[in-house]
Amino acid sequence: MVRTRLSREFYARNTVQVAKDLLGKTLVRKIGKKTLSGIITETEAYRHSDDPASHAFRSMTERNKAMFGEVGHAYVYFTYGMHYCVNAVAKSKNFQAGAVLIRTLEPKDGIDVMIQNRKTDNISNLTNGPAKITIALGITKMHYGEDLVNSSYLYITDEDKINGKISTGSRVGIKKGTEKLWNFKIKT
Repeated sequence: MVRTRLSREFYARNTVQVAKDLLGKTLVRKIGKKTLSGIITETEAYRHSDDPASHAFRSMTERNKAMFGEVGHAYVYFTYGMHYCVNAVAKSKNFQAGAVLIRTLEPKDGIDVMIQNRKTDNISNLTNGPAKITIALGITKMHYGEDLVNSSYLYITDEDKINGKISTGSRVGIKKGTEKLWNFKIKT
């Protein structure tokens, strides 16, 4: 099957809209000859100067510089001293920085490898959190800045559709910016 990758233009829009539009798309990770993938079922938008919950809110740092860079790249960060999370850099010309956190996936390809990586065979618990996704797909700091538009081993494709309605809510695990309803998920 030929997978149509998302274009640079897809990411060069309002971060909040990109977060909604990523629902139903497929995150793909190639490891050798194996393809691991999952349908994106939950996202969160993080912008810049209007978003106190964003890593980019105060200023650019070594950690968050990908959020200020070219759209369509991966922003991978380490959190709680133990987990990686993967984001797609997305922003309009109105903001200096922005990224969409990929919070949950519905596993699709390479589930056997994901099970090994996560050390669980509970499919519903395999990729139902941002750190679980990176463990299952083998995404690490090595993928920081990876070009999701042109990479041969980490990218997002457009062939899937949303089955269900989209719910909107407050982002998870934040203390500031809680009034921004920038968490989006597919309700089944």
